[in-house]
Amino acid sequence: MIDYIRGEIAELNPAYTVLDNNGIGYLLNISLTTYDTLNRNPKTPAKLYVYEAIREDAHQLFGFAEKRERELFLALISVSGVGPNTARMILSAAPTAELEQAISSGNVATLKAVKGVGAKTAQRIIVDLKDKIKLSDPTLLQEIGQASTETFDEALAALVMLGYTQQMSQKALTKLFKQQPGCTVEQAIKQALKMM
Repeated sequence: MIDYIRGEIAELNPAYTVLDNNGIGYLLNISLTTYDTLNRNPKTPAKLYVYEAIREDAHQLFGFAEKRERELFLALISVSGVGPNTARMILSAAPTAELEQAISSGNVATLKAVKGVGAKTAQRIIVDLKDKIKLSDPTLLQEIGQASTETFDEALAALVMLGYTQQMSQKALTKLFKQQPGCTVEQAIKQALKMM
């Protein structure tokens, strides 16, 4: 599986981009959120996290400027009736944090506003994902610093995979990162386990 592709932006429009990596052009379907990110610096090399959709009749790549956006995309396509293109439309409707907030708070109207998403699909997304979505806490981002947030997210994901609840893991990591903002993922997991 391809985790990410880094390359020069050979082509960019709101629906897709072509990244040139060592002479090979990768066409990646993107959301408007990723388009806005890429469009800020179209002359600099871009790094997009990738999801491969392999079907009998097509092999498509979807690109995301941030891991968090890809995580939400993967969560959305796990819902029955939501395919990759519908998930991309949902991600184009609002910033990732706003969508996570809408899902966790049960805001059907935000999801229904997306073209191709009806009331039943919106409710199914909320029911299936409400407890799985991790919210970005803006005060936490300010406190621990932008560079530490990816470490925080990776440590949180690891703790949840180990069987600890999202809430308990987040609480321990928040406390830890306030005290030691520069710790590595491994250090964060070890310290958080001692705190729980």
